[in-house]
Amino acid sequence: MSRLIIPLSAFFFFMAESTYADLFSGEHFNSSRIFVPHFLFIFILFLTIFGSTKYGIIYGFIFGFLFDVVYTEILGVYAFLFAFLALVVSRLMKLVHSNIFIAALISTAAIAALEILVYEANGLIKDTGMNFTEFATIRLLPTLLLNFAFIIILAFPIKRIIEKANFESD
Repeated sequence: MSRLIIPLSAFFFFMAESTYADLFSGEHFNSSRIFVPHFLFIFILFLTIFGSTKYGIIYGFIFGFLFDVVYTEILGVYAFLFAFLALVVSRLMKLVHSNIFIAALISTAAIAALEILVYEANGLIKDTGMNFTEFATIRLLPTLLLNFAFIIILAFPIKRIIEKANFESD
């Protein structure tokens, strides 16, 4: 059962993102701010930090591709970025002590990098509809606040889920 907890949790966070986006979109609250949940990506980063770099990258690629298929028009962007940023985070965590506070800060920075890189990729392929300043105030900052709050609330439970999976044998 401990081996199923990681894929089931990843799938749960994948589904939770779309549910959150449907229930709490800015349109429901007459807000122009865009709060983008990255619950799955946070789970993948925590898997990389507290579990296994190998599994973090694999799950990043698989669920990133699934994310691309379901939610985006451009296949491969999230698949590449989830896996690549999981690798970058694993390398960064080798330079610092792996505690929950540092993991929260680095995960928030990785979310910022993800958002900016996706914005730039969309800018290369098509018009994004907003300049970078608008993007930063309307989408990036609200997204970082939402996801940092998510990390604060669920960091310890996610860490425990990952620790229960016992990656030492891998």
